[in-house]
Amino acid sequence: MEAEPGTAPELEPEPAMEPEVEPAPETEPVPAAETATDDDPATDAAAPETATAVLDLDGAEAGADASDPAPALRLEKVSKSFGRTRAVDAVDLEIPAGTFYGLVGPNGAGKTTTLSMIAGLLRPDAGTIIVGGVDLQRDPRAAKALMGVLPDRLRTFDRLTGRQLLHYYGVLRGLRPAVVAERTEDLARAFDLTAALVRPVSDYSAGMTKKIMLAGALIHAPRLLVLDEPFEAVDPVSSEVILEILTAYVARGGTVILSSHGMELVERVCDGVAVIVAGQVLAHGSVDDVRGDHTLAERFVQLSGGLSDVEGLEWLHTYSD
Repeated sequence: MEAEPGTAPELEPEPAMEPEVEPAPETEPVPAAETATDDDPATDAAAPETATAVLDLDGAEAGADASDPAPALRLEKVSKSFGRTRAVDAVDLEIPAGTFYGLVGPNGAGKTTTLSMIAGLLRPDAGTIIVGGVDLQRDPRAAKALMGVLPDRLRTFDRLTGRQLLHYYGVLRGLRPAVVAERTEDLARAFDLTAALVRPVSDYSAGMTKKIMLAGALIHAPRLLVLDEPFEAVDPVSSEVILEILTAYVARGGTVILSSHGMELVERVCDGVAVIVAGQVLAHGSVDDVRGDHTLAERFVQLSGGLSDVEGLEWLHTYSD
């Protein structure tokens, strides 16, 4: 999430500890360190029974109006190049509101570049991006207000505690401190992070860091979530917690677009999917339409160029002594 120009909001002090607070940087936050493991029972506990409680608070705001015909997201001939490399090539996509949409493709296919342009982190060289009826290039502030973003390469103010980080995100989004405090408690309970709120984020495991960042993306009740590899490096318990919250969010009218290498997960939870290879969308539509008579993984392999050529590796079977 990009901070608006101006002075960073004052952070609420923690009663239990006094962490050093970083000033807001001009460009990108510092990377979060990962000093704990996802297997630590004291940090990543079982999925809480109140995992969808936060949706009861924000569902009306997050959900799109069912009578609104505007799609949650539309890309028209969107392209991006880096030097001579065409990372994204004239991509067209339309994602209806209230859907779970997957973006899949091999490494280097252009998924992260596409999501970064949708989130407003990169400017496209050509094309138009419409978020909830708002042109991202013409009115970026209004378009970004409709979105919550979880980038793949987590960068955050890791010297802040979890509570301070969510307070910071909420105030930057224009929420009143009292509302931020209430939503922080709801989100922490939903993500099973209540006990961790007083600890610096630098002490969080990879799974906990993903959860606190996703909580920050949700705190202003966005209509659209843009998630780049949200389940990468996350343990199975945390994955189920995240998935339960996202499923409830979509059921109440929110829209999720995510990238993932987990074909089984995309096949299980997504309504629609687009396959990107070499910067181009080779197939898109409902999951059933894209996979046809195959599994999504089989269809993905077909579209991305098939299996690698193992001819010439017969020497691997000689087994040196």
